Order: sequence, then structure tokens, then C-alpha cells
Amino acid sequence: MEGQQDEQNKTRIVKIDSVESWDYYVSQANSQGCPIVVHFTASWCMPSVAMNPVFEELASSYSDVLFLTVDVDDVKDVASKMEVKAMPTFLLMREGAVVDKLVGANPEEIKKRIAGFVQSIRIFVA
Repeated sequence: MEGQQDEQNKTRIVKIDSVESWDYYVSQANSQGCPIVVHFTASWCMPSVAMNPVFEELASSYSDVLFLTVDVDDVKDVASKMEVKAMPTFLLMREGAVVDKLVGANPEEIKKRIAGFVQSIRIFVA
């Protein structure tokens, strides 16, 4: 039973591969009042790649948050629309608006910011 669950929960992170998929997931999350955390990354950027396991761990910890990953080389239009100029960049979004932005590979800071972000939303909703 446990092995089967691991199979289903391999990743909670949605990889965005087009402007259309970005628009779809963001609008779905907005309509459901679901907060979003986005990791803008690039396969050639070692600090970005190093943050992947941290982002995975965070996605597993917060089941009520949508976690997206965007490779800036694959989806340049989304990166430029969101004014992402360096990798890794993390955006915390609510109702379509960016409420926080963290640039750089800082695992402790991103954990702290996401925890505060989720807590503020849970208080807001309650």
C-alpha cells in the first residue's frame, strides 16, 4: 500500500511548458483561491538545480499550495512577463498577483517565506 502511495505522490510540482499551461494553472488556482509558489529555473544554472530537492520537499509539505516550475529557456515569454531576470527566482502568488519574490538559492529563506505566506493565507481564510 505504501509503495503505491509513493508512486502517486512522486512530485506535486507542475512543470509549465507553455504560456497556455501557465495561464491555465494560474487561472485554475485563482478561481479556487489556491496560493501559488513558482520556481523559475534553468537546467544550466547549478544554484537553480540545487534548489530542486528543497522545492520538492516544500511541495510535499504544503498540500494546499500549487507549486509550479518554469524553465526560463523553455518558456521565455512567461519569464519575461513575470520580470524574471536571474535564476533561481521564486514567486509567491495569490489571486494572480505576486505577493513576494526571492531571487537566489537560499533554502532557509525560501522555507521561511513560504511558511509565512501560507500562514497568512490560512489566517485570512479562517
